[in-house]
Amino acid sequence: MKVPLSWLREHVDLPAVTAHEVADKLTAAGLKLESIAAHGHDVKNVVVGEVLTVEELTGFKKPIRHCLVEVGEAEPRQIVCGAANFEAGDRVPVVLPGGVLPGGFEVGARKTYGRLSEGMICSERELGLGDDHHGIMVLPKDTPIGTDVVELLGLRDDVLELEITPDIGYSLSIRGVAREAATAFGVAFRDPAAVELPADTEPSYPASIGDPSTCDRFVLREVRDFDPSAPSPLWMRTRLTRAGMRPVSLAVDVTNYVMLELGQPLHAFDRSKLTGEIVVRRAAQGETLEALDHVVRKLDHDDILITDGSGAISMAGTMGGLHTEISDDSTDIVIEAAHFSATGIARMSRRHNLVSEASKRFERGVDRELPLVASWRAVQLLTSLGGATAVPGVTHAQTEVSPVRIAIPTSHPGAVAGVPYSRETVVTRLEQVGCTVVPGSDPAPQRGGVDATGVVSGGDTDGLLAVTGDDMITVTPPSWRPDITDPNDLAEEVIRLEGYANLPSILPKAPAGAGLTEAQRLHRRVGRALAAAGYVEVLAYPFVGERDLDHLQLPDGDDRRNAVRLANPLSEDEPLLRTTLLPGLLKTLVRNVGRGFGDVALFETGLVYRPGQGVAAKAPVLGVDHRPSPEELQSIEAALPRQPQRVAVVLAGEFERSGWWGQGRQATWADAVQAARLVAGEARVELAVVADQHEPWHPGRCAALYVGDVLVGHAGELHPRAIEAYGLPPRTCAMELELSRLEAAMPGPVDTPPVSSYPIATQDVALIVPDWTPVADVEAALREGAGELLESVRLFDVYTGAQVGEGNKSLAYTLRFRAADRTLTVEETTAARDAAVAMAADRVGAQLRGV
Repeated sequence: MKVPLSWLREHVDLPAVTAHEVADKLTAAGLKLESIAAHGHDVKNVVVGEVLTVEELTGFKKPIRHCLVEVGEAEPRQIVCGAANFEAGDRVPVVLPGGVLPGGFEVGARKTYGRLSEGMICSERELGLGDDHHGIMVLPKDTPIGTDVVELLGLRDDVLELEITPDIGYSLSIRGVAREAATAFGVAFRDPAAVELPADTEPSYPASIGDPSTCDRFVLREVRDFDPSAPSPLWMRTRLTRAGMRPVSLAVDVTNYVMLELGQPLHAFDRSKLTGEIVVRRAAQGETLEALDHVVRKLDHDDILITDGSGAISMAGTMGGLHTEISDDSTDIVIEAAHFSATGIARMSRRHNLVSEASKRFERGVDRELPLVASWRAVQLLTSLGGATAVPGVTHAQTEVSPVRIAIPTSHPGAVAGVPYSRETVVTRLEQVGCTVVPGSDPAPQRGGVDATGVVSGGDTDGLLAVTGDDMITVTPPSWRPDITDPNDLAEEVIRLEGYANLPSILPKAPAGAGLTEAQRLHRRVGRALAAAGYVEVLAYPFVGERDLDHLQLPDGDDRRNAVRLANPLSEDEPLLRTTLLPGLLKTLVRNVGRGFGDVALFETGLVYRPGQGVAAKAPVLGVDHRPSPEELQSIEAALPRQPQRVAVVLAGEFERSGWWGQGRQATWADAVQAARLVAGEARVELAVVADQHEPWHPGRCAALYVGDVLVGHAGELHPRAIEAYGLPPRTCAMELELSRLEAAMPGPVDTPPVSSYPIATQDVALIVPDWTPVADVEAALREGAGELLESVRLFDVYTGAQVGEGNKSLAYTLRFRAADRTLTVEETTAARDAAVAMAADRVGAQLRGV
């Protein structure tokens, strides 16, 4: 909503404040400021001149005129002009040499077309008054020569642009903003709707409401003998332009002007094109309408129409029909003003993707009492400006609507805000909003309320309520505030006018034991650990396509191909919710490699979406008239896919960088496995690593990761076909692990073990085992055989070659022993080592190397 400050001042006795000060006050009252536009402040040295003579210059491709213009100086000015819509004796605006027009355009004296031009005669657009540039602006004959045009035409003005939220539709008018400004500054407000209406008892053009659910008030007035050639006055065109609307013709401009002033949309019909009674009703099956935008629309049975004997003539509150529009020869006009269903207009506007200035106001709620006033205001303007004659009488069809009455204790706004407000403050603020406040509780049915203890009773869905109490008041909201239907709405008005800035900033007390969950702590620990290990976190979109699943070499029937399809995907290439984190990471890796970053280690934590068998195609749509029942909530849960939390890493290039310190090390499958061990360590669980074959990993370099008997993920080198499909660097490695399963396997609170002060004893062993033997099995055997004295076991070398025989490998381990109560002897550590070797020999057939 664009609000010219000069228009606002007509209805509010604002003090000598700037536009920015007005904007600050309105912002504090809850109206959001978008911008402030200044008009005419840079214009200077523009005066009224009288054209004395006009000489037509020949020999040019377009008409050129040399004029002698009297501007109130000692000598007339010579001005060359290309417009032809004025003649000698006309009064025109003239910018003299040294003058400035809007936009900082300076005008000087210069020679042009062989003549001296001492200034410029201006059009409306050049003065910033509109878009009309077809000719010079001709002023009334009695305009004094030499008068300052800036003051004469009110060129200097400021325009506030406000963003109007759905709950303050009344501010889509000068009337609504002026009321807020008057309250904010504590000054008088002159309501433009406070007019005395004629005592019309006879109906005007016949009309009725066919469907009360569409409209509860419908008003028609008539004017005749209107002069269709009468121009809109300059002041009206200027205000419309600065308020963001384009002047069209006097009849149309009047309806737009009244809508901006009062907030009541109007529509004008050519009476000669109407046939029979006008009826407001729903659309019939198969009806169509060609609207003013020349588009023929097929109407829906829920659309609200204004019809006559010929059928539909207007989409109510949205756009009129082309057949009954005001044309250049329309002399008899019917003015329509109504109060339509807000939800009905909103649905129709969205259904046809047709948003108009009228629909924006109706869907936010319009003052039900305005149709009579606004239609009369339009009739007055048409008669005074267009020479029309008002036809006595008014058609007024309506259905009764019970007023909203809300009973609340005066302590309720303070209870909501946490700041005590006196009874006088609450009553005063509500009256400033326009509410009628009476002491006590109204025994009549109400739409909601608060009991004497301060408990809010709901609105329409909770039944009707009558409340009693010494502190109670009954509030009737004004007709222009249809958004006030609840006790909390009234509390909001009091708090808003008292000032949000006056509310103390008090942080709520955190309840004990409401910190991070164990899953959240694990998620954070995993992220920190991987980042510390050299990985960079990425956040990929959770969307994949069938091509991503094909690139991963997933076979038909793989559970990861069973994905949830989005109803409205951002891209048709990625219409599925991911069932694995790998596609997003791999595409991020490709993007980095393509930009010259070949040594990459990335990780991501996030949800995957794994629908089970028999899951409903979509969640049921529930109503909003009640809280969902446990059964309905269960039906929604049943329709949702399983959403486990996962972590994944990808590695390519060097994991340990080369440099002046020496040669680096390429990332291998072992780094991917180590990343999994790092994650498991944060969950305080031990991973068992077992050789496996699982897409998209290389069948000979893939490890399945277990916690006990539970499979929690896979790690290793990717399959060459997957690497080729994605365009990845050779021997790219990856790991994916399900954090949700790790969390389930986490032990409870851990008691810190006592730290032994006795020294460590180390023993190294090298064992020869078949090359297919899992390292995890060898380590498990060593741990079990060494007994409770073993503190840790670490693999530090793997060797294959002729010395250990074909088909074998040598695994070298460091065993660390320590006792809590003594220094171990050589005999004790040797015995523990021998027991560990014996257990490995028994379990996996290990032989001590060198024996």
